[in-house]
Amino acid sequence: MNVSAVDLAGELKLLRRGRGISAPQLAERAGPALRAVCLIAEDDGNAEIRRKVTECVTRWTPALPDDLRTAVLAAFALHDEARDAFYQERVRWLARSLVRDDRTARRRIDEGIERLAEIAVASTSESGPDSHGSPSTRWHTEELRVALALDQPVPEGFEFRRIVADADDIAELDLAMTLTKSANHGESFDDKDLRVEVFHGGMLAERVMESSDRVGLALRLPVPLHRQGRHEIALRFRADLKEPHFVCVPRHPVDFFDLHVRFPVPVPVEVVQLERVFQDDASDEATRGVLLTPDASGEVHVQFRGLAPGFAYGVRWKPADQGLSGSAN
Repeated sequence: MNVSAVDLAGELKLLRRGRGISAPQLAERAGPALRAVCLIAEDDGNAEIRRKVTECVTRWTPALPDDLRTAVLAAFALHDEARDAFYQERVRWLARSLVRDDRTARRRIDEGIERLAEIAVASTSESGPDSHGSPSTRWHTEELRVALALDQPVPEGFEFRRIVADADDIAELDLAMTLTKSANHGESFDDKDLRVEVFHGGMLAERVMESSDRVGLALRLPVPLHRQGRHEIALRFRADLKEPHFVCVPRHPVDFFDLHVRFPVPVPVEVVQLERVFQDDASDEATRGVLLTPDASGEVHVQFRGLAPGFAYGVRWKPADQGLSGSAN
């Protein structure tokens, strides 16, 4: 069965209800995607399903960032300190653990489950991760450079990326770009809002909507890469961005990220550098970072090293009028 991360995430979100994995009606809740990745047989009873799902979640969660791992384990009632019978009580425990409110705790759980589903699908595919269950072991980005010009009629950027193969026969790169929807105006993202062109390094083989605001891009390489092989690509993107931030949220490790942002006149009243924050918090003014001052050309320049998959790195600004945003993955 070809399992999609979106389908699996939906089934996992149903599984967190009530007693989580300890729920007595587990056989009814285990959908086809979950059964496929956990190798659950049709005649498996609740106890056997519980054992298999627990083993899978325990195997997948070490690949998550610490906070997301805690959120997922608490959601499924697998955390030693969060085994309450009711989901809401486990959410409250997580909120206290994160020193955040319940709403933020729920967002962490949602994000953690979605990342977990990606890890699970990758770990069960032929091109998935190694035996440690860590995602993104097929290739990683050695260097990513982005130049973003917000002073154009339509915001425009160039992305230069050098990737390194961590396995043999890397023929395609799974990339993505997210256009954050405007929470203030209820605007939705349409596939036509993003234009991507390859300047060199491959051909776009597929473009799909992975979620309501994220576009998945499959880039086919000219020739397959062997382990330790390097390859450079250049992309141009233009997008009608919705919120005032631009961040990289890598799905594969990134060794170095260099970002130039050129602002229109008048320049923003505030620019903040964001490093290792949750993607949902990138637009939250309560999430603070280093204050940046645009230079005489209206530009800021930031650099990051050792980017961890699932976290956001970039800048947020406060324009005089309604601003713009986006993210690269």
